[in-house]
Amino acid sequence: MKAKILLGCALATLMFTTSCNDALDMNPISQITPETYYQNADQVRNYMNNYYNSLITGPYTNLYHQGGWNDGMASSDANTDIFISGADGNTTLFADGHWQVGNSEVLRTPYGNVRAMNFIINRVEGEGQTPDATMLAAVAEAHFLRAMTYFNLLVKYGDTPIVKEVLDNTDDAVIGASNRAPRTEVADFILEDLDQAIANLPTRSAYSGQRINKEAAQVFASRVALFEATFEKYHKGSGRVPGDSNWPGAAFNNGSFDIDGHVKTLLNKAMAYAKPVADAANLTENSHALDPAVGITAGWNEYFEMYSTPSLAGYDEVLLWKQYSLAQSLTHDVPYRTQIGCNDGYTRNFVQSFVMKNGLPIYADNSGYQGDANLVKVTADRDERLQLFVWSDYRLYATDADAPSKGMYFGASITKDESQAKGYPNIIGGNAEVRCVTGYQPRKYFSYDFQQTQDNDQLHGTNACPVFRTAEALVNYMEACVELNGSLDTNAKSYWQALRARAGVSTDVDATVAATDLDKEYDGGNGDFGVYSGTTQVSKLLYNVRRERLAETFSEGLRRMDLVRWRSYDNMLTKKWIPEGMNFWVEQYANTKYFFEEVYKDGSLVADGTGNASVSRAQDSNYLRPWSKVINNNELYDGCNWHQAYYLYPLGVNDLRLSSADRDVATSVMYQNLYWPSSAGGKAEK
Repeated sequence: MKAKILLGCALATLMFTTSCNDALDMNPISQITPETYYQNADQVRNYMNNYYNSLITGPYTNLYHQGGWNDGMASSDANTDIFISGADGNTTLFADGHWQVGNSEVLRTPYGNVRAMNFIINRVEGEGQTPDATMLAAVAEAHFLRAMTYFNLLVKYGDTPIVKEVLDNTDDAVIGASNRAPRTEVADFILEDLDQAIANLPTRSAYSGQRINKEAAQVFASRVALFEATFEKYHKGSGRVPGDSNWPGAAFNNGSFDIDGHVKTLLNKAMAYAKPVADAANLTENSHALDPAVGITAGWNEYFEMYSTPSLAGYDEVLLWKQYSLAQSLTHDVPYRTQIGCNDGYTRNFVQSFVMKNGLPIYADNSGYQGDANLVKVTADRDERLQLFVWSDYRLYATDADAPSKGMYFGASITKDESQAKGYPNIIGGNAEVRCVTGYQPRKYFSYDFQQTQDNDQLHGTNACPVFRTAEALVNYMEACVELNGSLDTNAKSYWQALRARAGVSTDVDATVAATDLDKEYDGGNGDFGVYSGTTQVSKLLYNVRRERLAETFSEGLRRMDLVRWRSYDNMLTKKWIPEGMNFWVEQYANTKYFFEEVYKDGSLVADGTGNASVSRAQDSNYLRPWSKVINNNELYDGCNWHQAYYLYPLGVNDLRLSSADRDVATSVMYQNLYWPSSAGGKAEK
């Protein structure tokens, strides 16, 4: 099959993308679409409907949409410092030699999506066309989705070809368009697309947040500008930024690069995009109730329910969201899996980063921190985002009158004696797919509606999925402001105080900054990776802004992207990180020993380091070490690695080969990313 990289899949059906056929075998879109079509806005929007599901995705995950037998967006930060997934660990990302260069193309599908957006943009806005405002509003969605496709390419691969036309079906056309543009130009192109979208899209109110809108485009633009500004700032000199002495694109791109000037420009843009949304944020109200009353399933706390209600039409904070329907068989399993566990969990690093309600870090004098000997103590009097969105003992497990476990507390329903219902996380019991490996189990996206949480993975979840929120505009502005000026302006401080007030935390942000000890925050690798950019600690102010970002946006698919742009994995280049969960072997084990040894009586609690182990050994750490429970033949027993190459993904060998007139990698107009070889099966060189 004679493949073409930049042609690829051109069409998709609603909800599912088509398989990728050989581009040479596919008719051009213009030949299968009547020339008289796309003459009005409804026709353009119908075309765009095909791409909503496949293109609104994150740079490292497809979990912007809930779906399947998993906990969906709850685990969208998997394989970062704050969340791990799987009982045995991710050896591809964190062990030597497993991530290898592939043979096939990795750019085929994304550039198929680019082609589809180029087609409709050129059809509506091309030479001789005079689109009216309604047509421009409809095709603005294509500019948004093309920008999102390119942003995913930018985050993963850095430099990438910019293609604005539907290419002719010839080798010369494809190879001529395969030159990788410097990432600086790619970022500028993305923002140009988003400027076009912002200028023409209707506001959120036009479709109650169920179509791409102006405010969502503004938040997305602020995300793009902030990402690229901080990536260029912290990776400058690494070889991953244009103009670096060892930048692989130097031989293909002439000219100089003013990276410092570009960073400042992007930071100013990030603030400018974010400000109008942040000023009109209308944050969803937090009632400060941590549980509904028995018999109540909805209406008890709008903030909690913003992540666990079937319709977000009335939540102005949610700018773009996806709806589900049991009647139409468009459902997911998220409420059930967040109730019982999904073979994943938040880490000790994550839980330690949250401040107390009085605004003080947990280690500060007179903070009121009760320690982490059990789940009740570790969450007591903490930021309400921790208390609301992470399960703890004595959080009500069910309140629906139809639920058999109505009135019981977290963990109690898996015991055999309701009189002993003290509650504990299901760290070992049952199917390996349905447990919490760290003890810190997601409660975000859980619903108290029993119809959504019925047993046996019935896929009855109909909670809506938020995609963009106004709160991101606040934290984007704050971070860009501090990165640009080294201090908070009046707007940034007021945004921060608004977020803290909603979270039930003191609005005296200055006191938090003053009480911060960065060494204690990082805690030798057991704390927040955001303390560092490279191997240098950031300022206490900037770290606390990063902390606020984490507290406000966790489990929304942004964390790994943040750690990459901040260059916060560098400490793992020289020192392994061992992911840990809850403090188990002190009080928590004693509190639940009855269940393990008397109720189950099945020997399920094994901590001997053998292949039969279900938890890690007490002599290794009081904290659960899910990926270190087995000693022999376990590459992650003593911790996780990182490599310089991993900040960018490798291109496939066929990406390089098919961008050459003679199909030779050595003569390709594409170049491989830094520290990745150009041969299939090649491992990171550094």
